[in-house]
Amino acid sequence: MRDPMFRMALILGLLSAVGPFAIDMYLPALPQVANDLGTTEAGAARTLTSYFIVFGFAQMIYGPMADAIGRKKPLILGVTIFLIGTVAAAMAPSIGWLILARGVQGLGAATLMAVPRAVIRDLATGPAAARMMAAVMIVIAISPMLAPLTGSLVMQWGGWREIFAVLAVAAFLSLGLILFVLPETLAPDQRQPVRLQVMLAGARRLLTDRRFMGLTMIGGFGMASFFVFLSTASFVYTKHFGLTEMQFSLAFAVNAIGFFTASQFAARLAQRFGMERVISLAITGFAGVMVFLTAIVWSGFASLPVVMAGLFVAYAFLGLVMPTAMVMSLDPHPDIAGLASSIGGTFQMLTGGIMIAIVGPFMDNTPTTMIPAIALCALLAWATAALSLPRLRLI
Repeated sequence: MRDPMFRMALILGLLSAVGPFAIDMYLPALPQVANDLGTTEAGAARTLTSYFIVFGFAQMIYGPMADAIGRKKPLILGVTIFLIGTVAAAMAPSIGWLILARGVQGLGAATLMAVPRAVIRDLATGPAAARMMAAVMIVIAISPMLAPLTGSLVMQWGGWREIFAVLAVAAFLSLGLILFVLPETLAPDQRQPVRLQVMLAGARRLLTDRRFMGLTMIGGFGMASFFVFLSTASFVYTKHFGLTEMQFSLAFAVNAIGFFTASQFAARLAQRFGMERVISLAITGFAGVMVFLTAIVWSGFASLPVVMAGLFVAYAFLGLVMPTAMVMSLDPHPDIAGLASSIGGTFQMLTGGIMIAIVGPFMDNTPTTMIPAIALCALLAWATAALSLPRLRLI
């Protein structure tokens, strides 16, 4: 049983990594995009914001669709849309065109967030699902380590447009996996017709479920912290610390290693201590480390090793939170797993996009603004756990 489950997790991980790869591989190119298209750094960052916001809303389409017609058809549709957006981005003559094309990419990539989580819920629950989610996280977590480095290598012989050519190839490979390797996991007799009344009833049930919303927003603010880092790190590392594009990619990978390594222990710790206990301690650790790192940075010790070490530890804690919170939020809702996954993903992505928009005007390409912005997201995640999930032991 273990081998088929691991094989499925590997397939889902490869598919789920396409969306993050479309973000992370593009990061080293942001300064070049700003120069080539005659825009500001904030204008270049809006190409990320458009991706996140459309990505978030689009999950509300794919989740119910996956509950109604099965898991494979929404994946095929979404990846095809992603491919169209990728080609359009490669041809972008202006920043406005690129922002729009990135939105189309997000519209397609959303299926690769909403549907794989529903597939996991089809196959497993509880610690077993957490193990599978952690296995998926292996592949997803490799993306932040390899994608910026890949982007930098592409830019050595081409430019930012060639990055989108590589992403187009990834989209073709994803279509092949979906068509010929991924099985359908939702039986016809388990499908829920797309009826507005049914969707509204399901949405009402989820939105009034304090536990579901609490876990969703814990993940949302955790995800937002990473999005804030994504939108600012390339400028901070290259302009403030003076790193090259390749050096930035390696520095970025170090932070991802903390998240990746910790996520692999999430299921084991959840089985031993309970999922609620793991989230309690991990979210407290994440917030505590970021507050401490903010104090260090504001005290004038914002060196590159200090920033990298602090973020490594902080995102290690977050690596325990994310897969556990996702599984806990979906477990009580097997009959509307697609809708629950899409609502959860929508709130999380919108939270990330909104936080980028809020903190963006205050960013000055230094760690003294980037680190507090990430700490704010961490504190909001902790406060959400304290207020909405009072039974969690936070100490």
